[in-house]
Amino acid sequence: MAANAQPSRRLSFDEFEVDLRSGELWERGKRLRLQDQPFQVLRVLLERRGEIVTRDELKQTLWPADTFVDFDDGLNTAVRKLRDVLGDSTEKPRYIETIPRRGYRFMGRLSDRPAVLSSPAEETNDSPVQEFSRSAPSAPVGLPAPAQLLSIRWRVLLTAAAALALFSTALVLYRGSSAKGTSQPGIKSLAVLPMKNLSADPTQEYLADGMTEALIGRLAGIHDLRVISRTSVMQYKDTKKALPEIAKTLGVDAIVEGSVILDGTHIRVHAQLIRAATDEHLWSEAYDRELRDVLTLQSDVAQSIAQKVEVTITGEERARLTAARSIAPEVYEDYLMGRSILDKTYSRSGLEESIGYFEEATKRDPTFAPAYVGLADAYDRLGTIFIGTPPSEVRPKVVNAARKALELDPELAEAHVLLADIYQQQWRWSDAQAEYKRALDLKPNDAAAHVGFAHWLLCQGRTQEALTWTERGRKLDPIEVSGTSIGETLFFAHRYDEAIHELRSVLAVQGDSASALWYLGFSLIAKGQPEDAIPVLEKAVSITNRSSGVIGVLISACAHAGRRKDALRLLDELKQRRQKGYVPAGAFVNAYLGMEDREQAFAWLERAYQEQSNILQFLKVHPFFDPLRGDPRFVDLVHRVGLD
Repeated sequence: MAANAQPSRRLSFDEFEVDLRSGELWERGKRLRLQDQPFQVLRVLLERRGEIVTRDELKQTLWPADTFVDFDDGLNTAVRKLRDVLGDSTEKPRYIETIPRRGYRFMGRLSDRPAVLSSPAEETNDSPVQEFSRSAPSAPVGLPAPAQLLSIRWRVLLTAAAALALFSTALVLYRGSSAKGTSQPGIKSLAVLPMKNLSADPTQEYLADGMTEALIGRLAGIHDLRVISRTSVMQYKDTKKALPEIAKTLGVDAIVEGSVILDGTHIRVHAQLIRAATDEHLWSEAYDRELRDVLTLQSDVAQSIAQKVEVTITGEERARLTAARSIAPEVYEDYLMGRSILDKTYSRSGLEESIGYFEEATKRDPTFAPAYVGLADAYDRLGTIFIGTPPSEVRPKVVNAARKALELDPELAEAHVLLADIYQQQWRWSDAQAEYKRALDLKPNDAAAHVGFAHWLLCQGRTQEALTWTERGRKLDPIEVSGTSIGETLFFAHRYDEAIHELRSVLAVQGDSASALWYLGFSLIAKGQPEDAIPVLEKAVSITNRSSGVIGVLISACAHAGRRKDALRLLDELKQRRQKGYVPAGAFVNAYLGMEDREQAFAWLERAYQEQSNILQFLKVHPFFDPLRGDPRFVDLVHRVGLD
């Protein structure tokens, strides 16, 4: 033994062996993977075997007073991981007994083993077979030398035979797993569930949500890993559903969950990776940083997860995954507040509030690219039919913000998608296609990019391809790409029964989905069921605070149902609104098409052309335009929009 080596103390219980000095745990000669915190809990319990070790005692021993940590969450996780490794359970414990409201007790039968006199280097490099050989009983005292030699030879032969048997068994198992597939398949998809806010201040919820979004964004850039979008996972915030159930709904192999604590300018994140099918904890770690280093923290967590799921990462992907910089806490807080509001609002006032936060973030730090993406996203939503801000007002702002974001970080897929959306609305078809493809190159598993490109294909009249891309998006993210996207595509493909089925399925779960109601109304009118469309569209009008665009479709339904008086009353409401402010030309187009006033419809189509109305993207496929397709004026309009 080396002069400075210290003896190691080994303890054993059942098939397990513990080296308290080196921090190693073995089972039947196989070294088990156990992180330091769970091992330290095991060490304390073993050293006080049979006694109750209180939670306070564990806290004082393992979580010093100056350590910034959520103790309850950390201890619960450590004990859970320890039980997983030992094959123990809370209900019927073999080793670790929970004493309610007090602590834990080790209840297994424990035996001491003699210290092994070897150097630390030797212990680290020993194989299980060498451990077995070294700890075998020595030759009986008093045996003649030949007998001792014979005993030694027999032990060598037995050890070799044991090694050969282990090797043969391993080879058979390996070949069997190669033929049938491994019992634990690789992780190809995961969902990052909303992180818990464990700060004393509940108003810090936005910080936990922001951490969730950041991890999703970083991991989604890995080609070989499918990552569920933030839109989908946020519905599981504070959920009581079991992880396997969530994973089955989302169609993922693994779940990431964790917590965030903010204390002044200090942030702590605890994250863990769990195999969905078996609820097996694969990895757990805690990270402490100053808030200005939060981007580095996000990078570290994402890298750890990527390493544990063992996906192939290209050099370019690794560079994106590790990219980080310092950021002033107030800038990051402004950005997170803007994003938090944006993700929860459907009103003009809410969108304008989020824009205020994003603008403040860009003023404080003009080099923070994500704030410009948020700004572009908020302006883009202001231009939707449900809000109805003039395209000439919002589109330049979307383009400027998205371009600024890409100037700072050319690999922001979200910015490319936003640019593509605007280019498509401006009939810059080739530019839009290029931006969608760039976004898909950067994030090939991004469901939103799939749906965006599906819209591009739809506008070209390539409806079956569009449906294929939308279905791919739904497979990638079955909640974000809901039946609304599928139903919309089916409507434009003139497959009304299928569209109605998809949209009603959405509304059975989300009865207040304005988009689903909107397209269901369209589909029912096109199928010749305007009476059924009226209550659907009236609900959509109410939900959207009497959106002009929705009223235009309701006018069409009333006209087709023979309720001309109601149609004229609603049309008069649109005309009065237009005298006071902006009303999308598309609202009048839908209204006059429903009333079968072809001349007025063409007059408003021309105005729609002048303002680059969203409705003109769908000239080639929109069923409402079918009666006009033989008219030379319509053919000319298709040509001017670039879709002939």
